[in-house]
Parts: sequence; structure tokens; C-alpha cells
Amino acid sequence: MASGTFPPFSPSRDSFLNHLYPTATPHPNVQVDVTCGPLLNFKNMDVTPSSSIWYGSVLIVTLPGQPQPRLCLRQAGPVASPLPTSTSSSTTQGVVIDGLRLFEDPKKAFWRFSLTLPLENYEARWEYSIPGLRSPDGPQVHPPWDFVVPSRSQSMRLMFHSCNGFSVGTDMNTWVGPNLWNDVLRVHDRKPFHVMIGGGDQIYNDGIRVDGPLKEWTSIANPHKRRAHGFDNDLRARCDDYYFANYVRWYTTQPFQAANGRIPQINIWDDHDIIDGFGSYTDHFMRCSVFRGIGGVAFKYYCLFQHHIAPPKSTYTTDAPQTMHAVNGTAGADPRQLADTFVLEDQTEDRSWIVGKRPGPYVEEKSRNIYMRLGKRIAFIGVDARTERTRHQVNYPDTYDLIFSRLEHEVATAHGDIKHLVVLLGVPIAYPRLAWLENILSSPIIAPIRLLNKRFGFAGGFFNQFDGQVDLLDDLDDHYTARQHKRERRLFIQRLQDFAKAHSVRVTILGGDVHLAAIGRFYANPKLGIHSENDPRYIVNVVSSAITNKPPPKAVANLLARRNKIHHLDPDTDETLMDIFDQQPGGVEKSASWNKVTMPSRNYACITEVETPLANGDAAAHTDPLPIPKNGHSPLHKGESTAGSSHSAADGFSNTSGMYGGLDVAIRVEVSPQNRDGAAHGYGFSIPPLSYIPSEADTRRQSRSRSLRSPSPQESRPQQVRPQTAVH
Repeated sequence: MASGTFPPFSPSRDSFLNHLYPTATPHPNVQVDVTCGPLLNFKNMDVTPSSSIWYGSVLIVTLPGQPQPRLCLRQAGPVASPLPTSTSSSTTQGVVIDGLRLFEDPKKAFWRFSLTLPLENYEARWEYSIPGLRSPDGPQVHPPWDFVVPSRSQSMRLMFHSCNGFSVGTDMNTWVGPNLWNDVLRVHDRKPFHVMIGGGDQIYNDGIRVDGPLKEWTSIANPHKRRAHGFDNDLRARCDDYYFANYVRWYTTQPFQAANGRIPQINIWDDHDIIDGFGSYTDHFMRCSVFRGIGGVAFKYYCLFQHHIAPPKSTYTTDAPQTMHAVNGTAGADPRQLADTFVLEDQTEDRSWIVGKRPGPYVEEKSRNIYMRLGKRIAFIGVDARTERTRHQVNYPDTYDLIFSRLEHEVATAHGDIKHLVVLLGVPIAYPRLAWLENILSSPIIAPIRLLNKRFGFAGGFFNQFDGQVDLLDDLDDHYTARQHKRERRLFIQRLQDFAKAHSVRVTILGGDVHLAAIGRFYANPKLGIHSENDPRYIVNVVSSAITNKPPPKAVANLLARRNKIHHLDPDTDETLMDIFDQQPGGVEKSASWNKVTMPSRNYACITEVETPLANGDAAAHTDPLPIPKNGHSPLHKGESTAGSSHSAADGFSNTSGMYGGLDVAIRVEVSPQNRDGAAHGYGFSIPPLSYIPSEADTRRQSRSRSLRSPSPQESRPQQVRPQTAVH
């Protein structure tokens, strides 16, 4: 194939695309002034025995008043072929897609290009360009961007990251930018990722209270005045400008910008996408107008930048009462916010959404959970653990019901293909307990220090600027292992175990937030005598955080490692962290030499299915299992026994472990934050497929557990603030 030429279409692909995208050509001599983008998203797949269709989108942000942009899309052939070197797509080959305007006001416009592609019998590279694209400060020619989709028979290759930004006060001379994205792009060039999964905090908006429009409000000393402060249209507009400018600044920062245009994204938000601790402060403070207001503004730009969908027509303001309570599941319309503004209406909801039944307690919007098919054999659930969050709940009970109902439907119609379920949570769920620290920070001994803080500013950094509580408490209350979330956590894991039992599907959980890497796992109590290959309770929690933010000090990582006890979720399920960090990354000391379970260094994860050459994907029976260990401080199966730097998956792109039908996982760890190339050290392990046949006893036990699975709506309501006391 000549460099830069478009390969011949197969008849089926040609007819499919021409039917979907009527013949069109780019506007001649049109210039489009772009301020951000392109941003590439994955939306979903249709997978049937006869065909597979890939859905995605591209977003650009332009100055207002621009002509309708068009995107040129063409297939560049199999991934094994050389990448074309042409600097522009031909206007006579491939297809041309009109941009759809999602939102426009006097300062900016958002345009989405929807992509629908047939999968081939080979892993294919696609190329796109947007003719006439230029930056507003002068002419700029953009080369075409490329991305890769799996073949019909492949599962997707996943990259997982979280905490992609910097906390307020970070020393930027030490943590010199999002360098680890350079390693992401290097691994992607060796073996392309089909999707990158953002586990929350894709952007840090905390600066709004330091050098943004909430600085004056944050400085109000009297907590009652702070809570009673209004959120009028002027403050809303200034917050709106801040969130938009911060998104543009961060999403145009290299090398993150380069990854945005080449690797399709799936995202779920967390607190820093709004503001630090949102949802986990005391209920009476979370209900204040300023927090509800910025919750609405943050949701607007989360919809646009991270999901490529039109935002609500208006967001919460105290001088427009119709916006202060949800109307038909969203904030009511404010004519002032709609002046000289276009918002796309009557959208068909994306099929990937699992939308909550009612708005969250502090955001006038419904939660948006995600179901997607990630290629042939992997299903994916992204849990929106922020919209419905309070200090006493993560999600409403009926939201869990919606999620599991969708899973049951999808598995029932998947023709037996789904072998893995990947679940995305904002925070880890198999993680060391810190109940002793919670008890100290919420005990009466803190009261005298809090009084001195209010009157004299004593220990100012120890208390947060919002509700006056100890600053660490919002982080601790975010954890599933916090005392108030323990029942919800147990019921959720048990429902996942029931799902694994019923369908012989291996469940793996992704979690971020904590700024270090670890591998937690749930597993059958050894007394049951069940090998991991046959154990539906064996659920790995890949903890990867942060790809950009600074890690905690060594002492914190070592303390967590010392708290790595054997815990009992229930009489049949144990949990603990796995030994994987057998070496310090690149020989640079990050933690104590004895600490094999927590790694305080910037990191991300790679997950690849080990494709099986055997019939029906049943390879477990062909591998002799390890003897059942005494407890989870020892390897539970062969994929764990070889975990560490020497595992074949550690390089981030190999999937040659031989654990056929399972997953090879790598944690890629930054060696030095001063290295702008993002040099990384890899650690690998494998997750076996599940081979399980449900028994009648399992079915009866599952039926009983489901009848007890969720607290009533009354139990899950946000509780009124009450005196803080230690709980034992």
C-alpha cells in the first residue's frame, strides 16, 4: 500500500459507510478557529454473531460564530501496516461527517462529530482530520489523528488512570507536569490501546477557591455566614468562566493533549472534577447554595468535555428559583442564562447510560452510570459514585438495582460471549482500613483544637475551609471502608459475587483516588478449599492513582502497608492486598524495602486479555493450580506467584503469560518526577478466567441475599449532622 493512500474498502464496509454518511465534501477554504480539541471518546459497541459496530465521537471547542466544521474519516488499514505519512486526508476518499453543535454562547461553541464504524476481521487503524482547523492566535496546520479499533474477535486493550491533575499547593518545581503520559504514548505506539478509562479527577478544579471566584467566599470566617451565602447569576457566571478556562488550559497541555486525540476515552467523575471533597462534607454544609451552585456548573462542563453531550439548559442560582429544584430530572430553565445562547435539545439518550431515578442530594441532576461492551468478551460498568454521594451513602439503593438489572439483560443477550466484567469505581474498595484514624479525628479530643482554630487560627492547615471539620475526614469518608459505608460496600461486593456465580464471569474492579498503586483482592476463605480459577469470590481491585498528582509521603505508604491485615468481608470471603512491588522503580527508593503492597509514585495501569487458542476459551483445566495457601498474604494462583517486575506483562504491551482467557495487568510506575520523558518501571501479574458451575445451594443462597441486599430509601437518606463521637 502506497504511503498516504486510502486502502480499498471491502464491499460491506463501503456500503455501510456510504449508507450512514451521505456523500459530502468539506467546505472549500473554510477556517475553523479551535481553542481545544480534538477529544476522542468511545461510546459503545453492538456485538452480534454476524457483525460488530463501534460507536465513538470527536469533540472540538471553537470560538463562537464559526461555520459548521466537517470531519474527514478514513481507514488506514490493518494495525500491522505502516502508518500513513500524509499530512492531510483526501477529500475524495473515505467519508465526511458534519459537526453537530452542542452548545454555543458569546464566548465559545462545542461541536461533536459522531462516529459509527464496522469492525473488520483485523485490528484496524482509522485516521481523521478536520479541514481548516487553526488556533485563534494564528494559522496552524494540524496533521491527521489516528486511533485503533479491535477486530470482531478481539476484546479491547485497556489503559486505566485517575487523578490527572495537581492539588492546590503542589510544588510545581518538583512535579513538573503530566510527564507519565509520555510513557502512555510510547506503550500505545508499541501496542495500541483501544480505550483509556478515566477513573475520576480527570481535572482538578480546586483552585476556584484559591485564585478563582470563590476566594472571597472561602475567606468568610463565620461558618454560618459562609453557609448562608447566595449563589446569584453573577457568581454563577464567574464560576462558569473559571471551569471552562481551566478545562481548556488542562486539555491543551501536552502530552495529555496528544493522548486525547488518539486514544478513545471513557470517563466517570469524582470530587476534584467539581471541588475537593464534594459530597463528603457534613450534610448541612453540602446543602449550602455555593456548593450546590458549583455542582451544577461542574456538571455542565463534565457533560461537554468528558462525555460530548449537551449540558442542562441552566444551572443552579439563588436568584432564579426555578433552577434550585430539579424539574423532570434537571435544573429548570433561566432566561438570563439562555440569552444569546444555544443548547441542543431533544437528544436521544446514549444507550451506554444507566440514568438514576432521581436527582442527587446536592446536584440537581440524575446520576449517569455507564454500561459498555469493550470488545468481544469484556463488559464494563462505570459507577457514578459522586452525584448521589453523601457522607452516609455512595449511591442510592435503586441505582444499584438499575445497574444489576442492566447487567442481567446484557449478559442474557450476549450469546455467551461475555467472560469478564470490569467495574470502575472512583475510590478503592479492597483497601486497608483506617478506622483507628477516623475514630481519633472525629473524637471529642479534637473539639478544643477546633475551638482554638475558630478563634485564633491555630492549626489552620489541619481543618478544611468549608465545614470546619478535620481536613482528612472528607478523604476518609470517601472510602468504601469508612464505617458509614461498610454495609453498602459488603452488599455491593456480594451482589457482584452473585453475578459472577450466576454467569461464570470474572469480575475485576478498577479504583483510583488514593495517589498510590496497589492490588487488592477479595477471595474465598481458604477453609472453603476453592482454587482461584474456580472462585467467583476472587475479585481483584486494581488501584492505580495518580497519573499526574503527587503521591503521599513514604511514611504514609508504609503505614498503609503495615495495616494490610487479613479482613473478613463475610464468613466466606477474605480480603487483603497482594505483594507485587518486588523492586524499587528504576532503583529509586519510593518506600521501605519490606513494603511490597503500596507504591507511592505516579502510575497508570494496562489491561490486556490473553487470547486463548483453545476451543470455547476454556483453558483453566489445562493448568495445574497452586495449592490453596494459608491466607492471602501468599499468592493465590499462578498469575500472582510470578507477580512483579519479571512478569511478562510488566512492559505494558505483552500478553504472553499463558493464562489463556484471563487478563494480563501491568502497573507502570514513574521513576522520577524530574524526568520529562516519563521513564517508567513496570510490574505485572495475571487474572485467571472464571470456570464455575452454579449449584442449587448457590441459587438458593443468592435468592436469599438479594432479598436483603439494600437498605430502604429511608435508611439511605442523608442524615442530619449530629455530634461527632468515636465509634468502636
